[in-house]
Order: sequence, then C-alpha cells, then structure tokens
Amino acid sequence: MEELPPELLVHILSFVSTQDKHSVRCCSRFLQLIADQPPLWKGYVVFLSCLRRYSYGFWETLIRRRISTIQVRHLRRKEWRRLITFLPTLTSIVFVDGGRLYREKYLSNLSHFPELRQLAVRNATWEERLLSCSLADQLGQRLTHLSVCNVRLPWPVELVSAVSHLVNLRWLQYHQHAEGLGGSTIRPVPRSAFHSLMVRLTHLKHLSWGMKGEPPEPLEEDYFSPQDPNHKDGWRYGGPALTSLELVDYPEAILPESALENLSSLRALTVRYKSIHQGLECRLKHWLNPLHQLQELTIAGGHSISNYACSIPPSVTRLTLRLSLTNKDLEILAPRVPSLTHLNIEQTRSNGSMCKRIPQLFPNLHSLSIRFMRREPEKDLLHLQRLQHLEHLELIADRCCLKGKLWPTPELLSLIKQLQKVCRSRLRVETQRAARSPHTCDCLQDGLK
Repeated sequence: MEELPPELLVHILSFVSTQDKHSVRCCSRFLQLIADQPPLWKGYVVFLSCLRRYSYGFWETLIRRRISTIQVRHLRRKEWRRLITFLPTLTSIVFVDGGRLYREKYLSNLSHFPELRQLAVRNATWEERLLSCSLADQLGQRLTHLSVCNVRLPWPVELVSAVSHLVNLRWLQYHQHAEGLGGSTIRPVPRSAFHSLMVRLTHLKHLSWGMKGEPPEPLEEDYFSPQDPNHKDGWRYGGPALTSLELVDYPEAILPESALENLSSLRALTVRYKSIHQGLECRLKHWLNPLHQLQELTIAGGHSISNYACSIPPSVTRLTLRLSLTNKDLEILAPRVPSLTHLNIEQTRSNGSMCKRIPQLFPNLHSLSIRFMRREPEKDLLHLQRLQHLEHLELIADRCCLKGKLWPTPELLSLIKQLQKVCRSRLRVETQRAARSPHTCDCLQDGLK
C-alpha cells in the first residue's frame, strides 16, 4: 500500500464515505496521514460543542485537514480563545440554538478571524444588539455571506442598520422573528431602513427575506424599489442588481402587485407561501411579468399553478413546484417553458400518472426530481426512458409514504435497474436527499417543512 503514490490513494479515498475514511485512517500511521489530506475534507463541516473536552490530537487533526467551516452551539470566553488559537483560518462559522440569552459582546471575537467570509446565526435569543456597528465596520470588507434566521431580537431595525455596514456582502438571508423576549409583535423592517440597507449593499446578488407572522398593514408600493439618492432628476432605482430573490412566508396580501417591477435583473426567484387569503387574487402572476431574464423559479404552496402559468417567462430553464399538481396543470405549463431542462415536482395519489406525460410535455429535460407524497413509485416510472437527454433522476420519498418501510424499496430498486438498463447506463439515479448546506436554515429545508 505504501508503495502506491499518495496522490493515487487520495484519489481513491475521494470516492468513499466519511465513515469509511475514518475506518481507513485507523489502519496505520501512513494511512492516517493520507486520510487527513485537505482535498478529502474540502467543504466538510465540523460540529463543536463544549470545546474543553477536545484533546490536542483532535485539534491537530482539524488543522491537518484544513477545516474551514464549523457549527457551534455555545462558546464560553475561554472556548472562544481556544477556537481562535487552533482554528484562526476559519472562513465560515454557524451558530445554532445555544439555549441562552446573548448579549452584544458575544460575537465580538469574530474580529479575530481574519479570513472569515460567511456567518450564520439561527434559533437563538439576543437580549441586546446581535451585531454592533463597530463590529460590522471591522467585518465590512471580509463578510460576503450573512444568514440570520429565527433569531429573537429586541430591535430588529438595529440589526438591519448594522448589516448595512457590511458593504462587501454578496449573499444576505434574514428571516424575521417576533420582537422582544417572549413577545409576538410582528413588524416588517421599516421602508426607510430597508432602503438604506439596499442602497449601501451595492455588491449584493442574493437576498432571502422572510417573516414569521402577518403584520396588520401592507407594505408600501416601492418597498423593494429604493430610489437612487445620487439621482436628482426624477426617479431611478438605486438598489443592487439582484440576481436571486427568496420571499419566505411572506403573506401575499402585504405585497403589492408591482412589488418586483424594478427587479428585472433577477435570474432566480423563490416564493414560499405560508398561507393564502381566500378571495384574494393571485399576485404572483403580476410579480412574474417584468422578470424577462428569469431562469430559475421555485414555488412552494400557494395558489394553483393555473392562476399564474401564463405569466411564467419562457426563459425559465429550472422549475421547482412544491404544490399539488395534475396532468392538466402540466399541460398548461409546458408551452410556457419550452427550454425547460430541470424539473422538480411532487407525485401524489390524486395527480395521476405524471411519469407518462412528462416525456411528451418536457422532452428536453436533463434533470428530473420527483418527491413521492402518499404514493410509491409504480411501473409508469419506466416511461421516463423516452427522455433522450435525461442524465440525472432523483426519487425521494416523503415520510408518510414510507409507512415504516426502508427506502428505496425492493420494488423501486428493480424499476431503477430496468430503467438504467434501457437507458444504457447513461442515467444517474439518486434516492437520498443531497447533504444539507450548513447555511441552509430550517425555513428552506427541502422546500417545505
């Protein structure tokens, strides 16, 4: 084994699971060094809790692997110092439910990580400001990604004001929680504060904006359209050229029909409904009208697709629909997306044999993902062989579909084997969800909770 080139061994180990890598490194000192090579652990996330229990050997292993992303639950003052000492080159830190009340100074140690680029805070409660303006100024040129989700804050406006100092942000996720300790008050970020944020973050490309609850008053017509403060002659859009927008749990009633009319630069749009108001006209069709460059669209819940299918731009090539569909809905949708190459849908008992119709309606698909809800795959799955360009097929089962069975079932494995044989092995089939990104919050997990 030791006679083989180390590069070859590293390449071989790149195909095995994390558990198998740990098994291999236990065989000898030589294989331990090979299994700890940084290329094998690129993107790997380590969860740390109660740092005083870790030995020096543990920290040396993380250093050899060049671990750059960690998740932590709670850090005391001495544990912060230990983290700074052993892993000063961290580029990504995720704080999750610490079960305590935090103060402003808790995150002040972030300034000691010179290479920090991504920060996420979720499922926690702050009794003081989460991020001060002075700390934001120190991190302003470093941070490119910030995620704050399900965090109870005394004054959300102060957080938004501090975030506006992070002038190098490319990716921002803020899913607003109720205000105060134990309170239930839901108030959107004021228009003036939101506009100030948007005007200052000139490099921002992705914005995920969410709200848990429904405020009493609708938002202003120009809430997502800040004015350029340097343009004195008339009105001109002054916000960043966003390419991706996520609206999470936003009640449709509080957003006007013209909400997105100045965001024509969008390439990707995600709308995740918490509920819809009976009797209220679907506004999504108005939001889609000005988005002529849209390439990726994700809709979770909400109105029937027949209400807005006619407004979906023909430029869309990736479509995810987490809602009840019928074959008739697909027939309405197909002419609107002639260039569709990636489709992600749900299969239920009530929407018929969709696998039969998909090859006829979407012949150019390269990738297809089907989530089975209260229905197991049947022989109609074999009709997908008619998709001549299909390279990737994902078949995921909802828990209520399994009823205690293992997934994939023997019947599904048999169908997959037949399908791959007919497709001459050009088709890659996956039956497990992809690994969750550490920066993906619970609100966005698999489209719907």
